[in-house]
Amino acid sequence: MDKAIRLVNDAADRGATVTTGGERVQGPGTFFQPTVVSDVRSGSDIWSQEIFGPVLAVATFDDEAEAVRLANDTEFGLVGYVYTRDLARGQRMIESLQTGMLGLNVGVISNAAAPFGGVKQSGLGREGGFEGIEEYLSTKYTMTPNPFA
Repeated sequence: MDKAIRLVNDAADRGATVTTGGERVQGPGTFFQPTVVSDVRSGSDIWSQEIFGPVLAVATFDDEAEAVRLANDTEFGLVGYVYTRDLARGQRMIESLQTGMLGLNVGVISNAAAPFGGVKQSGLGREGGFEGIEEYLSTKYTMTPNPFA
């Protein structure tokens, strides 16, 4: 919760608007209000750190290239989401965004049969799916002479 508060406050201090939420829920436990922060500026810590809280940071962009640049401007890359009516744009986003997983026009991408994992500082390798078993295997190549030669 402390991290969520710090990241939201940093964004606000840099000119972003806390549209809703942004505070701890009073009472027992460590609960943070669902929060939307709009007009987030480049350089805000909320762009460069994983928050793991109910916070949505929103920034605007003028074109597709700028959207990709903003999205990739982080050392993390677990999952990204793209919503578009243009299938060709969706395919370009799949190819351009540096994430281990991507939801195209869906909000939930969890699937027990699919590989789960990120890129950059969000992880190496995968768990789940066919690809996940590779992390637990050790392949050994052995050459023996042909006994029938």
